[in-house]
Amino acid sequence: MTGASQQTSAATTDAQTGVPERSNFKRKLAAYISLTKPRIIELLLVTTLPTMFLAAGGFFSPWLGLGVLLGGTMSAASANVFNCYLDRDIDRLMRRTEKRPLVTGEVSERESLVFAWLLGIASTVVLWLVANPLTAALSVGAILLYVVLYTMILKRRTDQNIVWGGVAGCMPVLIGWASVTNSLSWEPLILFLIIFLWTPAHYWPLSVKYADDYENADVPMLSVTMGEGAVALQSVIYAWATMIASLLLIPVAPMGWLYTIAAVGAGAWFVAEAHRLYYNVVKGNGEAKPMRVFHLSITYLTLVFVAVGLDPILYLPLMPFGG
Repeated sequence: MTGASQQTSAATTDAQTGVPERSNFKRKLAAYISLTKPRIIELLLVTTLPTMFLAAGGFFSPWLGLGVLLGGTMSAASANVFNCYLDRDIDRLMRRTEKRPLVTGEVSERESLVFAWLLGIASTVVLWLVANPLTAALSVGAILLYVVLYTMILKRRTDQNIVWGGVAGCMPVLIGWASVTNSLSWEPLILFLIIFLWTPAHYWPLSVKYADDYENADVPMLSVTMGEGAVALQSVIYAWATMIASLLLIPVAPMGWLYTIAAVGAGAWFVAEAHRLYYNVVKGNGEAKPMRVFHLSITYLTLVFVAVGLDPILYLPLMPFGG
């Protein structure tokens, strides 16, 4: 081995642990990324971009789109890191969260707080610069709703935590609309309502799978306080409400055939699966699969919002609403 190679090798190895520094860096980076909960962010972005297409009535500046997606990603990441910091005590008690970086010590409490604040400030600056002050203010509001209203106030006090705390997850549609129009109107409020009603039917079935975790951590999820039967019934009610809310957008926007078919078809599928879950729970036949509804709900929301984005581009008007 040459002298240069030996120096390089020595430089990339921790003197005390013998672990390559590059490997340490990758683990640390992965830990920071994990704190941001990337899967949740992906779902939020799925609702933001289509809303921007609807607000613009078609295409908009790609720089605006990239800027809003970047700012929105950092905003959601900030809220998620704050959430991990505040929930670090109960995360230690639940199997599904016991490997989070703040529990394992891969990221310190101080590091996570600094990271959360930096992300929040950066997201506000980016959204202000690429869009407008209204968009930046809505982003700050979304962070506060998730961190304060949901995490600090509701989560450990009521089994309705996910209903009202879910308001934070509805904010991306307002952010996306405001970034294009610098205003709010009925269309984004209806999209807000769709996500608000969808959230319980999406998350409560997941809570059934982790009911023991929530009970051990003393978190009053509906699956713990009322049981699987209540979750199944509420899933039916909220699935119906979600589909009805999605139909309100048709005359208001107005939307064309593409969105209408997606909203009716995907909505009927969502409702049918919620009814199937309820039927199987009531019958007690061992075929109840709440996770099926959870995964389906993600597909449902994706289909509806893809249609929201495509409809103004490939507009096929309905009568009498279409022009």
